[in-house]
Amino acid sequence: MNVLLIFASMFLLMFLGMDIFVSMGLSATLYLLVTGNAPLTLIPQSMINGISGFSLLAIPFFMLAGDFMNVSGMTLRLVNFAKFFIGRIKGCLAYTCVFVNVVAAGISGSGPADCSAVSSVMLPAMKKDNYPDDFAAAANAASAVVGPIIPPSIPMVFIAMLTNLSVGKLLFGGLVPGIMMGAAMCVICWAKTRKMDLHEEDQENPTWTGFWAALKEAWLSLIAPLIIVVGVLTGFVTITEVAILAAAYVLFIGAVVYKTIKLRDIFHAFRGAALFSSSIMALFSIVGIFSWLIAVEEVGKTLAAAVLVWNLRPWMFLLLVNVWFLLMGMIMDAIPAMTIFVPVLLPIAEGLGIDPVHFGVVVVVNLMIGLLTPPVGGLLFVESKLSGVSFDRLSKAALPFLGALLVILLLITYVPQLVTFVPGLFF
Repeated sequence: MNVLLIFASMFLLMFLGMDIFVSMGLSATLYLLVTGNAPLTLIPQSMINGISGFSLLAIPFFMLAGDFMNVSGMTLRLVNFAKFFIGRIKGCLAYTCVFVNVVAAGISGSGPADCSAVSSVMLPAMKKDNYPDDFAAAANAASAVVGPIIPPSIPMVFIAMLTNLSVGKLLFGGLVPGIMMGAAMCVICWAKTRKMDLHEEDQENPTWTGFWAALKEAWLSLIAPLIIVVGVLTGFVTITEVAILAAAYVLFIGAVVYKTIKLRDIFHAFRGAALFSSSIMALFSIVGIFSWLIAVEEVGKTLAAAVLVWNLRPWMFLLLVNVWFLLMGMIMDAIPAMTIFVPVLLPIAEGLGIDPVHFGVVVVVNLMIGLLTPPVGGLLFVESKLSGVSFDRLSKAALPFLGALLVILLLITYVPQLVTFVPGLFF
């Protein structure tokens, strides 16, 4: 009954339009008032403890790195570098869109940030070459799903902080799935573009001179993801220090070398990172008290007992988890969904012998695919505004990409080595 009180009040407040952290906080307060299981002073104490972790600083600095990349012109340089290799292939701009999102993912770790940065460059170019506007928008939106999966990944960092799992293992657990998702989207691009009447200009045959010219233009941009990868793998620096180094590097290159980042841009980037991270910190501040309530009411034990009663096998449990988080991704943002459900479901997964890193990556992939599904579909809303394509048309055009991503989700769900292989090599 008390569990029903917690979740019913929380979802009612969310339905009425209150922010997630406010809904969670008020439902926790209502629980304490009704049950008297603990004094109300537990709430502020838990809020302070929830945001005292040093590792949380990685989130705003990854956001800063992404914002600095956007305004420094690194995205355009990456586009030109990619076109050097695939510019002679029909549909080259569609493939370039996927490639750049995969590389850009190694800097910002945010789907909407990558979507905004890459789309601002790719959409005008694709329009010029006669790509259908709904396909161009769908390709850009779908490619940005990879952003929060390939390291660095803000959702992976969030799950690590939430569950005390290894940040490095979670980050590199998403590497192979992210690459597979990129490859699957390239297949969809090939199937769609081979019959299009595109006006792409034939690029000159690749030469070593042209390669060195393209590399000279883009090599500083390509180093940014390497800083993050090498830093995490070597263990010389923490994930927070890696995020700070990446942000500082991109800022230095943009402001001093390229001279494209102005003082005004720095102010806007810091403001954006502060606003985004404050919403994350607000959620983390309330996670502690909410986790305590769930523990007191033994929600995890109740669900674990139900798993035993129903005789669920690991594959059945993972199937239910996929369905559940895909549904949650359709109606709510990823961070609140992880906050509410991962602490409850992870112990059950471990009890069934499921690798916790595998489980965490599967959850993130589910919720990131949710960015491409209505009615919430965060990437669809962002891309609709950027492209001018209606939300309905964009949702229909994104269906083939969505289908390909779901196939990859099933593969990583039931072939856990696709997730655990790379972390097992280095950690």
